[in-house]
Amino acid sequence: MLNKIISESNIQKVKKLIDKSDKIVIVTHISPDGDAIGSSLALYQFFLQIGKSVNVLVPNNFPGFLKWLKGAKEIVVGEWKENLTKDLIGDADLIFCLDFNILKRIEQLGPLIRQASAKKVMIDHHLDPDNFCDVVISHPEVSSTSELIFRFICRMGMFEYIDKNCAECIYMGMMTDTGAFTYNSNSPQIYYIISELLEKEIDKDAIYNKVYNDYSECRIRLQGYVLYEKMKIFKEYKTSLIALSYEEQKRFYGKRGDTEGFVNIPLSIGSIIFSVFIREEENKIKISFRSKGKFPTNQFAAEVFDGGGHLNASGGEFYGTLEEAVTLFEEALPKYADILANC
Repeated sequence: MLNKIISESNIQKVKKLIDKSDKIVIVTHISPDGDAIGSSLALYQFFLQIGKSVNVLVPNNFPGFLKWLKGAKEIVVGEWKENLTKDLIGDADLIFCLDFNILKRIEQLGPLIRQASAKKVMIDHHLDPDNFCDVVISHPEVSSTSELIFRFICRMGMFEYIDKNCAECIYMGMMTDTGAFTYNSNSPQIYYIISELLEKEIDKDAIYNKVYNDYSECRIRLQGYVLYEKMKIFKEYKTSLIALSYEEQKRFYGKRGDTEGFVNIPLSIGSIIFSVFIREEENKIKISFRSKGKFPTNQFAAEVFDGGGHLNASGGEFYGTLEEAVTLFEEALPKYADILANC
């Protein structure tokens, strides 16, 4: 049995909002990952099952290895369809904000969401949620927002409306936000949920292969280059760093999502407990943090790059040059020497 972590009052509030709503919009964060897309499409499939009009909006494009999911082709990408995005948000009477808890995480969509007259519901698992929603379902102790979507639907007493398409999205989101169940995944509740999803006839092995074993030749060559030429080891700090320029990505014909998971690879080195990947985009620097054990990547992300996340998986952004971002990281690392030494 699932424990009832979502309060009954929140369940009842959201049920009433859903019942009264005719036009629902689901929004998730910039550079959507597996959990963002999985949770959004899972809720999208659920609303289709109960006969609601619903759209999923994302600020920018998402990786190709997530586009096999049912409903992915219907997602509205804000950077491509600005007018449609504005119209959908403006016309909505209920907006679900998934897998983010501060408006800056949806960039150009933030002001539109803040100004929207629609009621807003947050479902998220990150620390310190902001107060821009009417109902906040925030549980940082949960492995993923996709897990929360499963719990939310079940708590409404509507498990039967989770069809195979919805179940695939939930499983994929849970899988990707735990590194294929290798971190943040010790709760027995997770495996109870997986057993329930398997009852919906999902093929978890096929889902794994579609996400992790369907890469392009360009990505594999880029990965080889990154590990041989770009990985730097700080032995005294049990830390690795990969910094990749925009030009280097273009050299390998890199497309969105090709570097997904690179930050995890150095953690397979026995002595490394903290891995950092700094990637240059056209107008900003993206930083990903991963760790083993108890090293708080979220603390490092918040204090150094104004980012955040979870204990073992966090991220941040930097508006400057790649070299400046690397320098900022390298200057901050010695401050965490004691924590790293005791991990």
